[in-house]
This record gives sequence, structure tokens and C-alpha cells, in this order.
Amino acid sequence: MRQTASPTVRRRRLASELRRLRERAQLTMEEVGEQLSWSATKISRIETARVRVTPKDTGCLLDLYGLDPAKQGELIELAKDARKKGWWQAYGDLPTEYTTYIGLEAEAVSMRSFAPTVVPGILQIEDYARAVIRSALFNSSPGEIERRVEVRMARQKLLVQEEPLRLWTVLDEALIRRPVDGPVAMRSQLEKLLEVADLPNVTVQVLPFAAGVHPGTNGAFQIMEFPEPADPDVVFMENFTGSLYIERETDVYRYTLIFDHLRAKALDPDDSRRLITEAVAQFSRSL
Repeated sequence: MRQTASPTVRRRRLASELRRLRERAQLTMEEVGEQLSWSATKISRIETARVRVTPKDTGCLLDLYGLDPAKQGELIELAKDARKKGWWQAYGDLPTEYTTYIGLEAEAVSMRSFAPTVVPGILQIEDYARAVIRSALFNSSPGEIERRVEVRMARQKLLVQEEPLRLWTVLDEALIRRPVDGPVAMRSQLEKLLEVADLPNVTVQVLPFAAGVHPGTNGAFQIMEFPEPADPDVVFMENFTGSLYIERETDVYRYTLIFDHLRAKALDPDDSRRLITEAVAQFSRSL
């Protein structure tokens, strides 16, 4: 049994189902809003999972869409589950795009990750994470940075819980060589990668410089897979201006192919371990 539960995936599933039912009823968002005295913006935010829809509002929508009352109970319960709080909310206010990612990650059963510049957050040690977060949030208060570090460390429990997240990550050699927070922190971070790579649910590969140009030059991405067939795979990408979630099946398939190309070009896990071990020795010599 998974030790973490996420309302995020349930909210997205409910949103998808409500959108499907509206389209089946051949109603536009404007028509729904007019009949319920809601704004079309509210309908849009519900169908894109940007807000938590109440069970009462869910019932109003289901009545309007003509769903059999006997079949409404499951979606009403889903709406209740979607309104529950996630464990991360105990750490104070966090940006919506970040909590959405944490919620999806918490519910995923597997994740494929490509990281070209920094070690993925779920594999970072505390000092490395603090340096990376401080660099990205240079105008934030020390308190906010520490909350982010705490959340990042808490996320790592996913890899060692009763039913752990299956993680397959491809790391560009650049992030193995680039010093972050000095040689001591880098040596510890690389040792952490070697330790995590020993877990049966984790595969670590390094994409060497010798691989040359590759399909991942557009940046980091994660592909998350969920336990329920009703919840499609999601691709997550992040940049300076925001986050992007890709759910369309054809687009997710393209990223799956890209990841397959990257892991084919990367060193196998044993050779990757040797390269990381070599980098540990290099950072040790620089102390």
C-alpha cells in the first residue's frame, strides 16, 4: 500500500470526466454557466483542475449533464477526495504549479526523468538542494528557501516507502562535472547518487559528452505514470516563466520515444556508476 495519497490526480480525473460529460451533453461552457448562473471562467477552471470543485457544485453539473443519479455517487466521492489536503500543505503556502507537481509525483507509480543541468530534486542532498533553490529563488527569504528544502527532502520518501516509486533517470554528464556549492557538497551529492542507484526500484544512467547532440537538448522533463488506467501519463516540463503539463496521448508518446533514445545513447548502469565514482574521486582530490 502506498504511504502517500494525492488529491491532485483525483482532481484532474474529476475535471476530465466533467469535461467529457459536458461535451457528451453538447453544451458549451458558456451555456453551462448561463444555466447555473456561473461564469464560463469558473467552468474552465473546474475542467482544467485549477480549482477544487465542491461536491455540491459537482452534483449541480451532473444533474445538468443528465447523468443517472445512481451513477453520480462515484463522482461525488471523487470530488470529496479531490478536496482533501496533501501532506505538503503543512509546509505553508507554496506556488500552485509546485504543489501540482508534488501531488502528481506523490501518486505516480513510475517516473522517467531526463536531467541535463542539475540533479533531479528527488535525488538531491540537502546542501545541494539549498544551493540550487537559492540560485533559482535569489530574491526569496531564507525562511521560504528552507521550507522548499524541507519539502524536497520529504519527497524522497517516495523512493523507500512500502510500494516505492519506480524511477529511471538519465543524467547528462554536465551535471556530474559541474560543481554546485563546492567540492564537498558535490562529492556528497554524487555519493548519494551511487547509494540511490543501488535501490531495486531506481535506475541511473549518465549520458556522456561523447554522445554528442541528442533529442533532449530542449531541456529537462519527467514522464509520470499512474496506477489507474483512467489517469493518463503526464509529461512535466519547467522553465523560468512557468510549468507545462502535457497530457495529450500523441505528445506523451513523442516524449516517451525521446526518453528511449536518450537511455539508448546513455552509458549502461554499470558504466554510469564507474563514471560517477570517477567524478567522486576528482572532487575528493580538489579538497
